[in-house]
Amino acid sequence: MGFLNRNLLVLFTCQIVFVSGSILLVTVGGIVGHTLASDPSFATLPVALMVVGTAVSTIPAAFTMQRLGRKWGFVIATLIAASGAWVATIALEANNFGLFCVATTLVGSSLGFSQQFRFAAAESVTPDKVSHAVSFILLGSICGAFLGPELVSLSATRNPEAPYGFGFYGLIALYLVSGIILLALKQQASQTEHVSIDEEPRPIVQMLLYPALFTAVLAGVVGQGVMTYVMTATPLSMTVGIGYSLQEASDVIRAHVIAMYLPSLITPWLITTLGLSRVMALGTITLAATLGIGLLGHHLMHYWFSMVMLGIGWNFLFVGGTTQLVQSYRPAERFRAQALNDFSVFSASAAASLLAGVVLYYFGWSALLISTAPALLLMLATLAWARTRPKLQATS
Repeated sequence: MGFLNRNLLVLFTCQIVFVSGSILLVTVGGIVGHTLASDPSFATLPVALMVVGTAVSTIPAAFTMQRLGRKWGFVIATLIAASGAWVATIALEANNFGLFCVATTLVGSSLGFSQQFRFAAAESVTPDKVSHAVSFILLGSICGAFLGPELVSLSATRNPEAPYGFGFYGLIALYLVSGIILLALKQQASQTEHVSIDEEPRPIVQMLLYPALFTAVLAGVVGQGVMTYVMTATPLSMTVGIGYSLQEASDVIRAHVIAMYLPSLITPWLITTLGLSRVMALGTITLAATLGIGLLGHHLMHYWFSMVMLGIGWNFLFVGGTTQLVQSYRPAERFRAQALNDFSVFSASAAASLLAGVVLYYFGWSALLISTAPALLLMLATLAWARTRPKLQATS
């Protein structure tokens, strides 16, 4: 833990808060949507719009931070998130589906900023500690995995007739506290940001022609897309489709989120030992295991084990892809490459979450799982292709 510093501790703490908010919305968003929407096929629309908000805000987030710095960009994110949670409380009191969708979109927009926590962490350590820093920030999400569902449970216990309002009021307080904590973030230049005044960033297409960068972006797209697609549908499939309780669905989501982030304890070691390409391939194969387990049946343990495997596979692809990304662009391309990556990742995630409710409603759980296979095969094929390419430098 010799790589720890003040910035990493601040980012770790705020990661807890933002993950808590996203997990709360994933847990209750489809259920609230099913209750409020006039058409049940739109049940997952609020969760989908949260991801759409993330995707749309990734590019403005990157360039806001380029102009104002990481600290003020993140503080802005806390204000957007608190506003979204406040709008959600109003929507629930008014039983207004459209307003609830506005709320989740606002919270999602703040996540476009908070996704930059991992890049800020990578810039706070030496290049050989990037995977350690990224993994450490993701470990903060384990606390969020407990706090988010706990807010759901406490809210339901506090007022059974309005089971979600208290949770959103709790989120407002957490977001505002995290904004204060972020004021301690030290503004600093990246360790790699010694840019020649004559250096110009390459066009986006030329950057993507570099195999390492293309593979890194695709790893994020496939990992986040498949994870969001299946995770969005799971609580709805469990509660509305099968009849499990909200508490049981919350427990499964909690296990999934822990599985997303707990492997961060060993992912840096795996990357050092096996290499980035093998770790990303392992992540893809683990996601395929989600498909196999989920197709075995609808027992609680089928959901539990498939969601745990989904989380582990996501971790290997996301940490591996992020680590490879920051090694694959020129210093002058930092914000451009990060914006390109996150826009691609969360656009795919938004599309996946939009499709999840429709596919689940019209075709069922098994068809939803099977439909992830082409993306996983594409990831494996791309990894195999990239290994045959010359080991070019990002500066070439």
